Amino acid sequence: MHATGQVIHFDTTAERTPRAWVLGANTKLSPAIALQWAGEVTVGFHARHTASRRIYRYCILNRSARSALQRSRAAWLHRPLDAAAMHAAAQVLIGEHDFTAFRSVQCQSKTPVRRVQRIEVLREGDYLWLEITANAYLHHMVRNIVGTLVAVQGEPDPPAAMARVLERRERRLAGATAPAAGLYLWRVEYPAIYGIPAPTDACGGPMPPSGPTPASGRLG
Repeated sequence: MHATGQVIHFDTTAERTPRAWVLGANTKLSPAIALQWAGEVTVGFHARHTASRRIYRYCILNRSARSALQRSRAAWLHRPLDAAAMHAAAQVLIGEHDFTAFRSVQCQSKTPVRRVQRIEVLREGDYLWLEITANAYLHHMVRNIVGTLVAVQGEPDPPAAMARVLERRERRLAGATAPAAGLYLWRVEYPAIYGIPAPTDACGGPMPPSGPTPASGRLG
């Protein structure tokens, strides 16, 4: 999994400028992680619990030949995929539902109920992008949704097939868990009072089709 808008918070008594926090922290971080912004927030802010919604994107390279350069940035499926059918099936998930069929056995959430506000599947050349916006997610929920969309897109009625999986609430009826390589935490949104800025970097992999750009985050 990758992240372009991951946000963290910590408590400290140290006094440094935002620029000093960014430059200093990046000298200690792994090359795979880069701090983009730092700033003070009011008491009570929590990077996880204060978030109002989260947006994930999933990238599939859909062509006969794999890509050496994108092997860790996109999932590769060589059989043809019908993006329109996947998009139609995905609309079944909009709203508040019990997503038991799409949670992993390791999921520790107390409730399987989540609210999906928006979900789209679009094709850009050889790439398929899924974008999903929800208040929160279950463990492996996005990857299991992608795997199920891949499974139902060849059915005579993909939305009906997706609805059956959702309604039965059985993980065994859903598709396989899609590879982690294609998953991006695209952005996390917070109430405006916290002043969390937009991320400065894109995902570093193939760019998605036109749509919402990242609007908040600290780590890229």
